[in-house]
This record gives sequence, structure tokens and C-alpha cells, in this order.
Amino acid sequence: VHLIPVNPVREDGLNPKSRKRIMPDLLTEPPAIDPVYEAQVYCNIPSIAERSMEGHAPHYFKLVSVHVLIRHGDRYPLYAIPKTKRPDIDCMLVPSRKPSHPQLEAFIKHMSKGSAAQMDGSLSSLPRFPSHSLCEMGELTQTGVVQHLRNGQLLREIYINKHKLLPADWAAKQLYLETTGKSRTLQSALALLYTFLPDFDWKKINLRHQWSTIFCSGSCDCPMRNHYLEEEQRRQYSLRVKNNDLEKIYVDMAKIVGIPTRQLRASNPIDSLLCYFCHNVSFPCTKTGCIDMEHFKVIKRHQLEDERERQEKKLYFLYALLATHPLLNQTVNRLQRIAEGKKEEVFVLYSAHDVTLSPVLSALGITEARFPRFAARLVFELWQDGKRPKEHFIRLLYNGADVTFQTSFCKDHYKRSSKPMCPLEKFVSFVKRDMFLIFNSTSYYDACHRRAL
Repeated sequence: VHLIPVNPVREDGLNPKSRKRIMPDLLTEPPAIDPVYEAQVYCNIPSIAERSMEGHAPHYFKLVSVHVLIRHGDRYPLYAIPKTKRPDIDCMLVPSRKPSHPQLEAFIKHMSKGSAAQMDGSLSSLPRFPSHSLCEMGELTQTGVVQHLRNGQLLREIYINKHKLLPADWAAKQLYLETTGKSRTLQSALALLYTFLPDFDWKKINLRHQWSTIFCSGSCDCPMRNHYLEEEQRRQYSLRVKNNDLEKIYVDMAKIVGIPTRQLRASNPIDSLLCYFCHNVSFPCTKTGCIDMEHFKVIKRHQLEDERERQEKKLYFLYALLATHPLLNQTVNRLQRIAEGKKEEVFVLYSAHDVTLSPVLSALGITEARFPRFAARLVFELWQDGKRPKEHFIRLLYNGADVTFQTSFCKDHYKRSSKPMCPLEKFVSFVKRDMFLIFNSTSYYDACHRRAL
């Protein structure tokens, strides 16, 4: 593989330079994006132990609550490339096969006893771990389970062992667990929970089902959110049509598999190709030829350019503000209750998708963050100032990197403060008021129903 040099990337996965696009001088080449490196980051294959910034605070601060929003782990594709053999990936959990985890075997045993858990609606009928010798579409893989066993172990070391967030005899009401109705999100939540609270008592587990991928619960009626999403989809389409390299690649791949180009595009080949790439399986071949790394690189590069343009054009940002307000509002209300002294729901886990995390990052103004990789985690920490117990602060961490001061509501605060965190009231006023200013509105309902100018 011919690797293209890129700007150095810090260990926390964030580019040290802003990802804002600067229009290049026409005589110079635009800065190169390395699609292969970016794809490797996205795969998030468990290898070296991760360094993380979670749980860091001055010694006199007390951790009082943690909210974790995760994307499910590595999964089998949701789409198949027509007329090709599906990637041959085994979704049975085999502790002796790599990547593995010291607690994988114990996890499998514990999951088989899970009938005592309270699970909303359709969740109780879903399998608690993957178990097909050829993965089904969208199924969590062993890699995906291991990614979240590692996440849970990391969070346990910091929040339970070090900060004693939950006592050994924690009660069901101290947890709030919510997942979408897909087996991959349920299983990811259970894997994380298993290493976070090893051998937990199933009777204390109450998993709520969220039918919406944006977790809008009872506040999903928002016509303007849909309007901005449609505009954003038009922008995506127009960028794709303008990309001649991409068009050539699609034509070439369509010839290889013997289908019309339009049909190949509709089968979303990047989703499938990423699975071959992440699992080190050869791309598919037919009698006419093989899909190869050059095809993959062009499609992946376009995907990265699309993400970059999406940040600039602001349509997605407007969509994101309206899409994520219900979830952020629920988070803020809970943090306020805990700051007032309530001892319930101090650990919250939302198990979700890239289409959940991505708009949350955008709405919060964290524009330098990469698109959510497999098993990405966004953590909200609530801290109490030991010297002034009425004062509460939050920290935000994305995949272990502290992004508190990248947020739109706190990026100016750190210039005036010696504390490495953000006053809770700044987050509260952002969610309750400032999110709507751009819509010339004062409430979520008004912003959702006011026509765009």
C-alpha cells in the first residue's frame, strides 16, 4: 500500500491543526488526506492499551455523575455489493481467536443467565451476544464485543476503582441504561456494562428501548429538522455528482460485478468494503476482475471530503441542533437534579449509532472531532467543587481526549479560568436557550415549526 504523508495526528486521534478547509491556491496541490490511515482509525482494531483523559480533575473535586454515549462496536455490513460473495466473517465468540479479551469467556457465560433483566419491549427478544458462524447483516462481530469490553474495563478503572462513583452494593436506580432496538447496540451496551460492573446482578439491570436513532423520545415532531436533513442530503448528492474520479471508479466497479452503475451506488459499497478492510479480507473478485485498494481509496477519500464540506456548509449543523436537543435536554435535566443532591441515575449509558453521535458532536461545536469510529465514546462528567460544594462543573471527553474547550459554549471560558472544566450553568444555558438563537427562536417547539428564512 502506498501511504500518503499527512499532518501529524496526536495520540488522542485529533488533528493538531484545525480541520477548517482553506481554499488552496490553484497552482498548489490541496493537502493530501490519507484514506487508508483514516480507515484504520475508523476500524479501531483493539491492539495497544489506550491512554485516556477521563477522570482527571484537581484533587479537591468530587466526581458525582457520568453520562456515556457510545456507538456500537465493529459490525458486519448493512449492505451487500450485488453479485459478489459476502465477506466471510465468523460471528461466533471464540475466546482463543484474536482479537480477544481476558473476560470474553466469562462474558459469554454471564450473558446466558440474562433472562432476569428488565428489558423494554422488543429488547428481551434480542440475542445478548452474537452467535452465527457466518455473520448476519449488521451483526456485531467478536471485534465489536472486544472493543466494548475494553471500553467498560477502562471506565471501571477510572470511575469505580479510582473515583468510587458507584458503591459495591449499587442499586438499580443508580443506573440509567438505554439502547436502540438493534442487537448490535444492545450487545455493545451489555459488553461495556459487563466489564464496568463485572458479574453484575441481572435483577438490577433495567434496559430501556429507544425507538429513534436520535433518541428524541417523546419530542420527535420537528418539521424543520427534516427540512435541514433534506437540504443536507441534496448537498451530499451534488458533491458526489461533481466528483469525476468517484464516477469513474463506480463505473469500473459496476463493470467488474456486472450491474448498472446506479445499482452499485445504491448498494453503498463503502460500508461493505470497510468490512473487508477492517477484517483484512481480500476485496471481492468476479470473472471480469477484482475490486482493489485503488477503488477503496477513491471512495473513502470522497467520504472524507464530504465530511469536511459538511462542517463548512452549516446545513448539517442546523439539522444537528434540532436533532439532538431532546437528548441533550434530558442530559442537562438529569445533571441538574444530581447537582441538587439526587443520588439516582448517576451512571448513564446510551448505546447508539454513528447517526446519533455525529450530530451530537456537531451540535456541541466539536468540529475537529473525527466521524465516530466503531465503539466511539462521548463522556459527560459532572464534578462538584469540594471548596464550594454548590458549584458544579462538566468535562466532555471524546474517545478519551478532553474536548471540553472545543465546545461552542465553553471555548472562551478556559482563557479566564484556572479550572480544567466548564461551569454546569454554561451547558444548561446552551441547551435551554442558546441552541435556538440561530433559528431566531426561544424554544425547541418554535425552532422546529418556524419556516427557514
